[in-house]
Amino acid sequence: MAKSKYDVYMGSCLLPVTPEKIQIKIKNQNSTLSLINEGEINVLKRAGLTDIDFECEIPQIRQPYAVYQSGFRDAGYFMDIFEGLKTGRKPFQFIVCRRLPSGKQLLNTNITVSLEDYSITEDCGNGFDFKVKFSLKQWKEYGTKTVNINIAKAKANVETSRETNNAPETEEAQTYTVVKGDCLWNIAKQFYGNGAKYTVIYDANKSVIGGNPNRIYPGQVLTIPAV
Repeated sequence: MAKSKYDVYMGSCLLPVTPEKIQIKIKNQNSTLSLINEGEINVLKRAGLTDIDFECEIPQIRQPYAVYQSGFRDAGYFMDIFEGLKTGRKPFQFIVCRRLPSGKQLLNTNITVSLEDYSITEDCGNGFDFKVKFSLKQWKEYGTKTVNINIAKAKANVETSRETNNAPETEEAQTYTVVKGDCLWNIAKQFYGNGAKYTVIYDANKSVIGGNPNRIYPGQVLTIPAV
């Protein structure tokens, strides 16, 4: 098996063997109604949460086609990470970086998800290696707004308080020139040691990158903010 030109991340963990197939399903929430005179109509609604299903191989011994971020890791290392993603009850990024053998970057996938289910299979046909099947679900941030109402004698004033994030003063920003095969996740991993901080780079370079953070091109000069 040749080393894949696809890099698949669950959080900051690079899967050592790229899944043979990844199924991404965008759920439907449309509903139908029956009207007396008009017959059946379709009521269009926003799409539901996306489901992602795939199976991957986790080697227990060194395999020539497996890829690791910092040298060989045995299966126990990855099993601990998967358990932490499930029991930690926190969302994480599911990222697929795609590129041609020539190094040309293709469309990338970057979705915030939760780990719904995963199952581990040992089969004599796989030798010493494990097969792990994952079911992920898209996660969207939600919250409540707090409104403070001050009532005066003459009139009522409504003041809306909102949370603000005041960034601390940082060192001078750096610049980076994009090369073939780059994606924001890997660039953030290089500069910050954490690929999940790719949004910091994207926010600082929207005028250069455009509306899609998954599309960056060789030769683009990006500002790398200090954090």
